[in-house]
Amino acid sequence: MLFGLLQFIDLVLGLVIFIMIAQVIVSWLLAFNILNMSNRFVATIANALYQITDPLLRPIRQFLPNFGGLDISPIVLFLIIYFLRLVILYPLMRQAAMGAL
Repeated sequence: MLFGLLQFIDLVLGLVIFIMIAQVIVSWLLAFNILNMSNRFVATIANALYQITDPLLRPIRQFLPNFGGLDISPIVLFLIIYFLRLVILYPLMRQAAMGAL
């Protein structure tokens, strides 16, 4: 039971990473005018990605200094998720798989 819950948490964290990568790529494509927000499909995708990722990135952006046009909050979020998975989640999953929890 606990192992399944930990696997679900790992899946959610993996999806967050995937969505963050998609958001970063779309924001770069928009910044370099490869994609255009006047295209309804592009605008829908960009707005959906922004609405999903902004609640996660907003608290991080409040603590980071202004780097001009460079937003490093996705990198900080990647590092936080990596730390959570490596230091907390995977050891718990290993113990749950062996029946220690």
